[in-house]
Amino acid sequence: MKKLFLIIGAPGSGKTTDAELIAERNDNITHYSTGDMFRAEVASGSELGKTIESYISKGNLVPIEIVIDTITNAIKKAPTDVVIIDGYPRSTEQMEELDKWLKNNAGEIELVNVIEVEVSEDVARDRVLGRARGADDNNEVFDNRMKVYLEPLADIQKFYEAQNKLHKINGERTIEEIVDDMEHFIKSKI
Repeated sequence: MKKLFLIIGAPGSGKTTDAELIAERNDNITHYSTGDMFRAEVASGSELGKTIESYISKGNLVPIEIVIDTITNAIKKAPTDVVIIDGYPRSTEQMEELDKWLKNNAGEIELVNVIEVEVSEDVARDRVLGRARGADDNNEVFDNRMKVYLEPLADIQKFYEAQNKLHKINGERTIEEIVDDMEHFIKSKI
């Protein structure tokens, strides 16, 4: 059975970098970023990519069917039994759909934990606008992405806390400290 860890956090919280470093250090862990999966699809120029681009260029959420298909296919095809996905869930609908999918496919994939990387909005803004990876990294889009992240956050936290599956990590330390902390936590659960 595949063991799944989800990493959530504000735009610029460092969740993708943290997960990438953990996967690099551990041959038995595969990392996927929903953002990277979507960017790759957009870069391919496919019709699906054009649809995805129409949402992410405005900082909006990609439709749930596209997200669930993308994520579950990636987990199933993962070369390892431990999979980390960052940037998911971003809405209560995404959380509920994944939960439903996991229940319907019990025995295939187990959601072990959701790790929240906590950073202040100021730190997140400085990081995102400082890195400017793409056209979606500007103040207006950042404000929308932050709003989209924060609106469902309390419900997402409550849902996973009720299952005893939410673990919070301080994301305002050095990358080494955060990654060591997160890696130790993940290893303690597998």
